[in-house]
Amino acid sequence: MKTTNTLIAALLAAFAATAETIVDVTGKGVQKIPVEINVDNQAFARSLGRNLELSGLFAVGRQGAIKVTGGSGALRAEGRGKALPSSAAFTDDKSARMAARRFSDAMCQAFGGQKGFASDKVLFLNRGRAQAKGSAIPAELCECYPDGGDVRQLTSDGKMVIFQRWSGVGDKLMYISDKGGTTQIWQMDAATGQRSVMWSFKGTPTGIAVSPDGSKVAAILSFQGNPELYSISIAKGTWTRLTNTPYDVEGQPTWSPDGTHVAFVRGVNSQQIWVVDVATGKERRLTSRGRKNVDPDWGPDGRIAYVAGSTISVMDPATGDGGARVVAEPANWEHPSWSRNGRHLTASRDKALFLIDTLDGGDKPRQMFRANGNWVSPCWSRRAAQAGGAR
Repeated sequence: MKTTNTLIAALLAAFAATAETIVDVTGKGVQKIPVEINVDNQAFARSLGRNLELSGLFAVGRQGAIKVTGGSGALRAEGRGKALPSSAAFTDDKSARMAARRFSDAMCQAFGGQKGFASDKVLFLNRGRAQAKGSAIPAELCECYPDGGDVRQLTSDGKMVIFQRWSGVGDKLMYISDKGGTTQIWQMDAATGQRSVMWSFKGTPTGIAVSPDGSKVAAILSFQGNPELYSISIAKGTWTRLTNTPYDVEGQPTWSPDGTHVAFVRGVNSQQIWVVDVATGKERRLTSRGRKNVDPDWGPDGRIAYVAGSTISVMDPATGDGGARVVAEPANWEHPSWSRNGRHLTASRDKALFLIDTLDGGDKPRQMFRANGNWVSPCWSRRAAQAGGAR
């Protein structure tokens, strides 16, 4: 297994070598704002250019309706009758990249009227191979930014990790692991590396999702027999059972933006997406086309992204998959996760992570970075980075 330093070095080198190739893939029919960047610090300029391109709003070139000038402590984007100043200071390449991500987010909002996502981290796994037939597959937690830079490996346990999820509170996250000898739900502070067991249940937890307000966890638990969907209060540790299907199986929970409903997958031979009202327990089936509708993620604008067969589709839960739209053509897609702008997804396929523009006529899927590994299960943070420092 690679060490953390080796992993980071390989990924950063790969990012630097392929950034120009990756960003030069665009769709047709979407008008983009031309931007010219004249900033002395090359790390800032490269990072800003890449993140502006990834937003789907801008095209970076030698001439632009918007010009970015200045340097550390005195940056300015001006054009189209607007001016966006920034006093962001940076002293090395890493802080320059972070300042560029924040400035990209500010430019998206100011000039494009769209929330930026450059400062929002992506949590993912580097999955290994089972050590013996029938044994759990080990994986290590990692994080990076959507531009594929500043990768960090968070664990080096050689143990199973599944369903890593941001908690919505600071840099805290939750995940399921057998690190302690049995399968448990853990919490971690990604900034400090501190972690502890949240809950241990009889049986095996197989899926979790943290509510948007960070107060509850939807979890698939089997301590009462069959795997069922539960809601757990984080503050009290009390639980409420939401499903009761002794002859079926639930999995892959995801919360609605207002925290009142949970969507999940039900079935073995035919996997379909359902939704349950947390307060009343009333259920409704959302999908009926095909036999594989999995990996739902409920986005900030109310739409659900999911894997339908071999495509990634997006549906309005009010109408179900009758009006679903394909946003990524057939491939080995897994685990789509929304950004907070409600336009972009990250997903994995063929041991790599991709950004997906769901806008009709938007950019084609772009690979986040290129390096050896089995990169899977991305989960995108949906809160803005704090202005006080890098996350």
